[in-house]
Amino acid sequence: MNKILLLGGSIQQIPAIGYAKNNGYYTVLCDYLQDNPGQYYADKFYCTSTTDIEAILSVARKENVDGIVAYASDPAAPTAAYVAEKMGIPTNPYKSVETLAYKDKFREFLKENKFNCPRAQKFNNYDEVKESINHFEFPIMVKPTDSSGSKGVSRVDSKDELEKAVKTALDNSRSKSILVEEFIVQDHPYMIAGDCFVVDGKVEYWGLLNSHRDKKVNSFVPVGTSYPILLSEKRLKVVRESIQRLFDLLDIKFGAFNIEIMFDRKDNLYFIEMGPRNGGNMIPDLLYMATGVDMIAATVESALGNKYYFEQNKCFNKYLATHVLHTSQNGILKGVKFKNNIEQKIIKKVMYKKDGDIAEYFDGANKAIGIIFIEFASLKEMLEFMDNTEKWIEVIVE
Repeated sequence: MNKILLLGGSIQQIPAIGYAKNNGYYTVLCDYLQDNPGQYYADKFYCTSTTDIEAILSVARKENVDGIVAYASDPAAPTAAYVAEKMGIPTNPYKSVETLAYKDKFREFLKENKFNCPRAQKFNNYDEVKESINHFEFPIMVKPTDSSGSKGVSRVDSKDELEKAVKTALDNSRSKSILVEEFIVQDHPYMIAGDCFVVDGKVEYWGLLNSHRDKKVNSFVPVGTSYPILLSEKRLKVVRESIQRLFDLLDIKFGAFNIEIMFDRKDNLYFIEMGPRNGGNMIPDLLYMATGVDMIAATVESALGNKYYFEQNKCFNKYLATHVLHTSQNGILKGVKFKNNIEQKIIKKVMYKKDGDIAEYFDGANKAIGIIFIEFASLKEMLEFMDNTEKWIEVIVE
């Protein structure tokens, strides 16, 4: 029986554990949280941090695993690559995964290889930022170099806002380092997002989606994705060619990659993120509903060295979206109210919190209350909902 090591046991990561178990693989789970729900699905659980590479390597050797997966986890992706290289099991180059996982390294790579890249610089404290800030043109973005789920990310429009933004970013950085970069003005309504999958060095599957934000709460944390992608064929061609060139340069051989890219007003494409893992907010689940491609299966099988065959260009004539339930205030969750018959269109609902739990202001993906999947009758209906969700959903917090 093949053994697979899975890094992370949150609710969103359970589908990967479940797939491996259901297909006869022995599952070993590592997570630093003692109360993670994934441990009740896995065959064996170690309460070990997924960012402690030597501790994870020790577990992998002890269990003699055949594959390792950091499903939907940015922090664990470099760990998975490092351990796989040491174990001689399927992986992409550790250095390449590290480049994609750390924002400062990724910006350096983009600049060196002539991709479009805003002025960007890594800093370790506020004094360093203050000394160099005159080299930047406002507005700027301040981000932790190594966080995920948009945690600690701020837009800064003046020097008066800078110190607070730097502190927020540093507080959300494991390595206590941040990235300051100039703001890019987006030339299309929604960020280009989704997942793609590489087989033998070539992208075999394009799961491109629209990524939505709630500008009334936080403009930089995704609150859902929708299908189909709303982008011209000309721009889609640029997206595909640029991503493939990126993977060629990094010697990427296989696996799922989470996309976050955009075009500016001069038609230049910018990579914001290219996460070396499946997308969060249950993006693989939405893509399965939209295209019939099982990204979870592809990820697990590829990590074990098995082939997953993609049906080319398969898609369904559907209008599908996810919406992350969230709140603009701190308090106690008293319920979620669905209005104007929207509940009839909900095809799947996953709750992370229950009534009576603490709910927090939505400044990162970790503050989500739950996620719903909705099917619409038309593109117009879908976009009306995604742009005005407060008409249909009320999260009650007191």
